[in-house]
Amino acid sequence: MRGRRLAFDYGDTRIGVAVCDADGILATPLPYIENKVQTLSTVLASLFSEYEPIQIFVGLPITMSGASGEAVGKVRDFAKKLESYFDGEIIFVDERFSTVFAQRKLKDAGVSSKESKSLIDSMSAVAILEQGLLHRSTAITEYDETE
Repeated sequence: MRGRRLAFDYGDTRIGVAVCDADGILATPLPYIENKVQTLSTVLASLFSEYEPIQIFVGLPITMSGASGEAVGKVRDFAKKLESYFDGEIIFVDERFSTVFAQRKLKDAGVSSKESKSLIDSMSAVAILEQGLLHRSTAITEYDETE
Protein backbone atom coordinates (compact mmCIF):
# COMPACT_ATOMS: atom_id res chain seq x y z
CA MET A 1 0.00 0.00 0.00
CA ARG A 2 1.32 3.42 -0.95
CA GLY A 3 1.72 6.07 1.74
CA ARG A 4 4.11 7.47 4.31
CA ARG A 5 5.04 5.62 7.44
CA LEU A 6 6.45 6.99 10.68
CA ALA A 7 8.74 5.31 13.17
CA PHE A 8 9.40 6.21 16.78
CA ASP A 9 12.27 5.34 19.11
CA TYR A 10 10.78 6.13 22.52
CA GLY A 11 12.99 7.40 25.31
CA ASP A 12 12.29 9.03 28.66
CA THR A 13 14.00 12.26 27.55
CA ARG A 14 13.83 12.24 23.75
CA ILE A 15 11.77 10.40 21.15
CA GLY A 16 13.49 9.70 17.85
CA VAL A 17 11.33 10.08 14.75
CA ALA A 18 11.73 8.97 11.14
CA VAL A 19 9.52 9.10 8.08
CA CYS A 20 9.63 7.34 4.74
CA ASP A 21 8.51 8.40 1.30
CA ALA A 22 5.12 7.30 -0.04
CA ASP A 23 6.69 4.28 -1.78
CA GLY A 24 8.32 3.03 1.43
CA ILE A 25 11.82 3.18 -0.04
CA LEU A 26 13.72 6.03 1.64
CA ALA A 27 13.72 6.46 5.43
CA THR A 28 14.67 9.93 6.64
CA PRO A 29 15.34 11.10 10.20
CA LEU A 30 13.24 13.95 11.55
CA PRO A 31 14.20 16.14 14.51
CA TYR A 32 13.73 14.27 17.77
CA ILE A 33 10.84 15.19 20.03
CA GLU A 34 11.45 16.33 23.59
CA ASN A 35 9.47 13.97 25.81
CA LYS A 36 7.78 16.66 27.87
CA VAL A 37 4.18 16.34 28.99
CA GLN A 38 3.34 19.97 28.23
CA THR A 39 4.44 19.87 24.56
CA LEU A 40 4.31 16.23 23.46
CA SER A 41 0.63 16.21 22.42
CA THR A 42 1.01 19.36 20.33
CA VAL A 43 4.10 18.06 18.56
CA LEU A 44 2.54 14.66 17.85
CA ALA A 45 -0.65 16.24 16.48
CA SER A 46 1.42 18.43 14.17
CA LEU A 47 3.53 15.49 13.03
CA PHE A 48 0.51 13.35 12.17
CA SER A 49 -1.20 16.26 10.41
CA GLU A 50 1.86 17.03 8.29
CA TYR A 51 2.80 13.49 7.24
CA GLU A 52 -0.59 11.71 7.32
CA PRO A 53 0.99 8.28 7.86
CA ILE A 54 -0.70 5.05 6.85
CA GLN A 55 1.32 2.93 9.26
CA ILE A 56 3.39 3.43 12.41
CA PHE A 57 6.40 1.47 13.64
CA VAL A 58 7.45 1.74 17.28
CA GLY A 59 10.69 0.30 18.59
CA LEU A 60 10.11 -2.26 21.32
CA PRO A 61 13.03 -2.50 23.78
CA ILE A 62 13.20 -6.25 24.20
CA THR A 63 16.18 -7.41 26.27
CA MET A 64 19.01 -9.33 24.62
CA SER A 65 17.55 -12.54 26.05
CA GLY A 66 14.24 -11.81 24.31
CA ALA A 67 12.31 -10.96 27.47
CA SER A 68 10.46 -7.74 28.10
CA GLY A 69 12.24 -5.21 30.25
CA GLU A 70 10.88 -2.35 32.33
CA ALA A 71 10.88 -0.01 29.33
CA VAL A 72 8.39 -2.14 27.38
CA GLY A 73 5.52 -0.83 29.52
CA LYS A 74 6.54 2.77 28.84
CA VAL A 75 6.66 2.08 25.11
CA ARG A 76 3.22 0.46 25.22
CA ASP A 77 1.86 3.54 27.05
CA PHE A 78 3.40 5.75 24.36
CA ALA A 79 1.83 3.60 21.63
CA LYS A 80 -1.56 4.08 23.31
CA LYS A 81 -1.00 7.85 23.16
CA LEU A 82 -0.25 7.51 19.43
CA GLU A 83 -3.64 5.82 18.99
CA SER A 84 -5.34 9.13 19.82
CA TYR A 85 -3.77 10.64 16.66
CA PHE A 86 -3.78 7.59 14.42
CA ASP A 87 -6.42 4.93 13.85
CA GLY A 88 -4.30 2.67 11.63
CA GLU A 89 -1.96 -0.15 12.46
CA ILE A 90 0.82 0.37 14.99
CA ILE A 91 3.51 -2.27 14.64
CA PHE A 92 6.14 -2.96 17.27
CA VAL A 93 9.63 -3.66 15.93
CA ASP A 94 12.43 -5.33 17.87
CA GLU A 95 14.87 -2.47 18.47
CA ARG A 96 17.70 -4.40 20.10
CA PHE A 97 20.33 -3.25 17.61
CA SER A 98 18.86 0.04 16.41
CA THR A 99 21.21 2.26 18.42
CA VAL A 100 24.28 0.25 17.38
CA PHE A 101 23.16 0.51 13.74
CA ALA A 102 22.57 4.25 14.11
CA GLN A 103 25.97 4.84 15.73
CA ARG A 104 27.69 2.90 12.95
CA LYS A 105 25.87 4.86 10.22
CA LEU A 106 26.77 8.18 11.82
CA LYS A 107 30.39 7.16 12.25
CA ASP A 108 30.57 5.99 8.62
CA ALA A 109 29.17 9.37 7.57
CA GLY A 110 31.98 11.12 9.43
CA VAL A 111 29.82 12.54 12.20
CA SER A 112 31.77 13.10 15.42
CA SER A 113 30.67 11.54 18.70
CA LYS A 114 29.77 14.98 20.04
CA GLU A 115 27.62 15.82 17.00
CA SER A 116 25.98 12.40 16.97
CA LYS A 117 24.38 12.92 20.40
CA SER A 118 21.68 15.13 18.87
CA LEU A 119 21.13 12.75 15.94
CA ILE A 120 21.26 9.31 17.50
CA ASP A 121 17.60 9.10 18.58
CA SER A 122 16.20 9.85 15.15
CA MET A 123 18.81 7.70 13.43
CA SER A 124 17.65 4.86 15.69
CA ALA A 125 14.12 5.58 14.49
CA VAL A 126 15.42 5.29 10.90
CA ALA A 127 16.78 1.83 11.79
CA ILE A 128 13.41 0.88 13.28
CA LEU A 129 11.60 2.16 10.18
CA GLU A 130 13.93 0.36 7.79
CA GLN A 131 13.59 -2.88 9.74
CA GLY A 132 9.81 -2.51 9.84
CA LEU A 133 9.64 -1.86 6.10
CA LEU A 134 11.87 -4.84 5.33
CA HIS A 135 10.12 -7.24 7.63
CA ARG A 136 6.53 -6.04 7.76
CA SER A 137 5.27 -9.58 7.78
CA THR A 138 7.54 -10.57 10.67
CA ALA A 139 7.33 -7.38 12.71
CA ILE A 140 5.88 -7.76 16.18
CA THR A 141 2.22 -6.85 15.98
CA GLU A 142 1.41 -8.24 19.40
CA TYR A 143 4.26 -8.75 21.82
CA ASP A 144 3.71 -11.38 24.46
CA GLU A 145 4.83 -9.77 27.72
CA THR A 146 4.80 -13.08 29.57
CA GLU A 147 8.04 -14.21 27.95
